[in-house]
Amino acid sequence: MPELPEVEVSRMGISPHVVGKTVSAIIIRNPTLRWPIPEAIKAIEGQVISQVTRRAKYLLLHTDVGTAIVHLGMSGSLRVLPAGTPAEKHDHVDLVLASGEMLRYNDPRRFGAWLWAELNELHQVLTKLGPEPLEAVFDADYLFDKAQGRRTVVKQFIMDNKVVVGVGNIYANEALFSAKISPQRPANKMTKAEVIRLVAEIKSVLAFAIEQGGTTLKDFKNADGKPGYFAQELQVYGKGGQVCPRCDHSLSEVKIGQRTTVYCCECQK
Repeated sequence: MPELPEVEVSRMGISPHVVGKTVSAIIIRNPTLRWPIPEAIKAIEGQVISQVTRRAKYLLLHTDVGTAIVHLGMSGSLRVLPAGTPAEKHDHVDLVLASGEMLRYNDPRRFGAWLWAELNELHQVLTKLGPEPLEAVFDADYLFDKAQGRRTVVKQFIMDNKVVVGVGNIYANEALFSAKISPQRPANKMTKAEVIRLVAEIKSVLAFAIEQGGTTLKDFKNADGKPGYFAQELQVYGKGGQVCPRCDHSLSEVKIGQRTTVYCCECQK
């Protein structure tokens, strides 16, 4: 599914096309996504999109009267197309712009969302989120403090959106490998030095993935239709049974929290 880098790439891709543009219409073909699309979102019509920001894996389209909140779910994507482009299967929402372009939302599995927050309202989906991993507030002191007393394994710990947002399954695998920490280690057993390494690797792997245009696995394509290239840089994810890129041992594959986890039992302790 699209993770934080893919969502950030989408934000960067659509922003030049929508910021400063007036919304002439919002066309909703299927209002039954993960949550029903609220009628209140029609308030965006006639409004100028002042900026597009990201919080966790939510994209926020800001206007003077409120904010449209978009989540790509498991298979959603946003494309910038000429207004009036015929809709295809799974094209559920069009944000038509007075510029002659439109922002089209496609979602085969319909696990994504289009929500609405009134001006100065913090929508409930955003209320319990941890810090952004690429911001200064997410540092070793913060993560070490959060880990104290937490017996959950470290992979699930860093994937908890209440601890830090956006460290999805792919990037948790990659960061833990680079930090040489076993994904099955209890979070409270990490030393401060290990936490320092882990925070640095989380920041590094996410920043590099954004630079590479996001990871393309099955569903994600960025706003201009070009795939991301980080998949070519993966060290361990999806490579269970193959030789570890750091040593001659085979990579192990297990399920942690029902998610595929690949690691080296020799390199990662």
